[in-house]
This record gives sequence, structure tokens and C-alpha cells, in this order.
Amino acid sequence: MEELGEQELRDQLETNVFGVFQVTQAVLLVLRAQGSGHIVQISSVMGLAAVGGMGGYSASKWALEALSEALSQEVAAFGIKVTVIEPGGFATDFANSSVFTAHRQDAYDPLHAALTERGATAQMPGAEGVGGAILQLVDAEEPPLRVFFGEQPTQWIPAVYQQRLETWAEWAHVSKAAEGK
Repeated sequence: MEELGEQELRDQLETNVFGVFQVTQAVLLVLRAQGSGHIVQISSVMGLAAVGGMGGYSASKWALEALSEALSQEVAAFGIKVTVIEPGGFATDFANSSVFTAHRQDAYDPLHAALTERGATAQMPGAEGVGGAILQLVDAEEPPLRVFFGEQPTQWIPAVYQQRLETWAEWAHVSKAAEGK
């Protein structure tokens, strides 16, 4: 967060939240009028679990997740479905186009090195199968609200959620104490 510039954060939010917001609002008029449709949002596995050094990107995708979940509840009665695709790593230019460091600090060099090493050693699939997978979603009678793309999220995110559940249970006494109990 210390290295992230305000303008870079605004740019992330402008693209990944406000851009999607404006397009979604535009198509809702048509979809409501026809009484059906399917909105497919492209989020990220980092919309579910943040990664140090990529907080701006994660923040934008967490916002997209919340807007999309609320949207799905708002438009269900109109016959409109919403699916949020949460891809893991794919062999794209993601690291160069989505990660910004405006104010590089030497103190974070070990974090940057770890991120670079993780990216260099990761075996990322190509995007060849993505189109077909999206077609399976839009052709489904009852598509999911959320779906992972790639194998990485199926392994990583359940562990993240398990840790969250354990932490919430461990600190439940503090939750009750906040109510004066």
C-alpha cells in the first residue's frame, strides 16, 4: 500500500469497478425489457484473497465481487442471471498490465522478488479453453454465481476460507464482547 500511488489506485478502480458498472447499467435496460439475459463479470481469484504487493488490483476485484453479488439478487426476478468468473493465473500479460508500483521503496524489495519468483516458477495454463468454458456457463440452465477458472483457485481459496473460518471461531468471544456480552 505504501508503494501504491493514488492515481494508480483510481485507475484500477476506474477500469475494474466503474467501467464494469457503466457497461452493466447500460445492458440492464435491454435485458430487463427482454425478460432474460446473463451477465458475465470477469473478476479474479484476487477478488477473494489479496496478495501483498497487489492491493490496488485486489481492492478493485473485491468491489466487483460485491457489486456482482448484489446485482444477482436485484435482477433475478427479471430472469437475468449473473456469473462472476474468478480466474487464477493464466499465461497473459497480467503482471505488466495490472500491477502498479508508483513509489518503489527498497524496503519492499524482498516482497517484489518473491512475487517475481512465484510468477517465474508458476506453470500457468494458456487461455485457449476460456472461450469454451464461458460458453458452458452461458448455456447452463442454472449457472453458478461464482466459478473458478483454472486449477490454482480450487486449491488455494478453500484453504484461505478454512483459515478465515478458524480465525472467526477462535475470536468469537471478542465478537460477543463487542455486543456487551
